[in-house]
Amino acid sequence: MAQPRPLRVLVVEDYADAATTTAEMLRLDGHHVRVAADGPRALQAASAEEPDVVLLELGLPGMDGYTLARRLAAVCQRKPYLIAVSGFGGAEFRRRSRKAGIDLYLVKPADPEQLLAILRDVRSARSE
Repeated sequence: MAQPRPLRVLVVEDYADAATTTAEMLRLDGHHVRVAADGPRALQAASAEEPDVVLLELGLPGMDGYTLARRLAAVCQRKPYLIAVSGFGGAEFRRRSRKAGIDLYLVKPADPEQLLAILRDVRSARSE
C-alpha cells in the first residue's frame, strides 16, 4: 500500500528554539517543513511553496497571527489547515482565532503526539 504524500508544513514561530524543535519533530515524521520567524517571511514562504498546514504562533512581532491567517488566504490557492499554537489560552483568543479562519487552537506547550495525530488526520483528509 502506498504511503500518503508528506504534508508541506509551515511553522511560524518567533522563538527560534521552539521553531527548530517543532520543525525537526515534523521532519522525523516525514513532512516537508519550512520555518518563518514572522508574518512577512511566512507570506513569502507560503507564496513560494503553498503549505498544506500552517502551525501559527499568534503573538508574532509586527504582524500578529490573526492578521497572518487572513493574509494567507490571499496568497494560497488552496486554504492551508491553520493551527494556532499559542501561549494564550483564554476564550477570547479562541474566538478571535475562529474569526480569523484558524481551524484548530492548541495551547503551548502542544503535546507532540497530539500534534502528530492531528497531522495524520489532515493528511488522510487531503489525500481523499
